Amino acid sequence: MKSSRSLLESASLSRPGQRLASALRPLALASLVANAGLIVTGAAVRLTGSGLGCPTWPKCTDDSYTTTAEMGVHGVIEFGNRLLTFVLVALAFATFFAALVSRPRRKSLIILSIAVALGVPGQGVVGGITVLTKLNPWVVGLHFILSIALIAGCYALWRRVDEGDGRPVPLVPTPIRHLAWITALVSFAVIAVGVVVTGSGPHAGDQGAKRNGLDPAAISQVHADLVFLLIGLSVALWFALRALNAPPATIRAAGVLIAVEFGQGIIGFVQYFTHLPVILVAAHMLGAAVTWTATLAVLWSLRTRPELPRPTDQPTPAVVQPAEPVPAS
Repeated sequence: MKSSRSLLESASLSRPGQRLASALRPLALASLVANAGLIVTGAAVRLTGSGLGCPTWPKCTDDSYTTTAEMGVHGVIEFGNRLLTFVLVALAFATFFAALVSRPRRKSLIILSIAVALGVPGQGVVGGITVLTKLNPWVVGLHFILSIALIAGCYALWRRVDEGDGRPVPLVPTPIRHLAWITALVSFAVIAVGVVVTGSGPHAGDQGAKRNGLDPAAISQVHADLVFLLIGLSVALWFALRALNAPPATIRAAGVLIAVEFGQGIIGFVQYFTHLPVILVAAHMLGAAVTWTATLAVLWSLRTRPELPRPTDQPTPAVVQPAEPVPAS
């Protein structure tokens, strides 16, 4: 039975507030998917040569905030990518308000939702800087890495909704957790070096955009070496989890990560040896987001968070009335 305080908290929310609170997890998932989608639309901008379709920022032209007919399809593609930022902002702030009105109010969810809500417009500003710097490859790379960071924040928020607020309880021994974290660091390194590879390649987003000046073959070899290391670590982690009879969800998460890595690796090798066709490059960029999400899923599966007992959930102790004195005879 709910305590009187819990009932009062529920009653204090209006019906729209209750609906918003109940939508917290779907909103967090939508924010996660939308931030992964931003990577795809950003790829479309770069791969179609539309990086300077809107040649300035925050306006699209010096005289207009929107694309014009004279700018053609490149302006439409670039402006469409900018519009997605408003969708991300709307989802981020809806998620924040859902966390704010949820009962019981959880500090961890509010902090995560604030981080995402501030990160999205920050990402938009970096996107604007990429335009103002005429698609400097290092700034473009930072733009991509910030998307990876936002995916991590959205994923953490999505998973925390269904967790308790107790201290994390590990489900596997410490050495296995260390191996998983090393795997995650290498996964991030693969993505970061992949960004550098992109900055040395032909798809600059505009014919006049500069490249980073690195040898594409050499940096691609470094990227491939890291991919082999990542797959080796992931396979070792999967065998270690099976040997320890880890929870099935943990073993399954590691298996999914290996499958995603193999798929991503195949796309990467095929695109390299077929001279970077646009469709495969776009698929590889989406694969980076999927690989990172699968990596986060492994880390999350290594521990659980129990519910903390709340004072309002505990039964009220019965009050013992003192016995009435027996009158003297």
